[in-house]
Amino acid sequence: MYKKVQFLLLVFSFWLTGTVVHAQGKDSVDLRKVWTADQQRAASDHVEMADRFRADGKIYVVVAVVVIILAGLILYVARLDRKISRLEKDISADKR
Repeated sequence: MYKKVQFLLLVFSFWLTGTVVHAQGKDSVDLRKVWTADQQRAASDHVEMADRFRADGKIYVVVAVVVIILAGLILYVARLDRKISRLEKDISADKR
């Protein structure tokens, strides 16, 4: 069961990193130019709400709430998996 939870946490951490993957096309593309263009576009896109939260110090509250909710969901699923495993063992023991 713990291996399943560890695997889910690993997959979730990879999902959170938000890695960018560039596929190979027919034309040869200089990835440094693409990366620089992406960085410039990201630098020009300002999210006012996030800037305001950051300025007020509320962004940490938002991040904390999201982390608490996700941790609660992970703990709930782990507990549910434990209960289901226990019920499966009881059912298999009753059939014998």
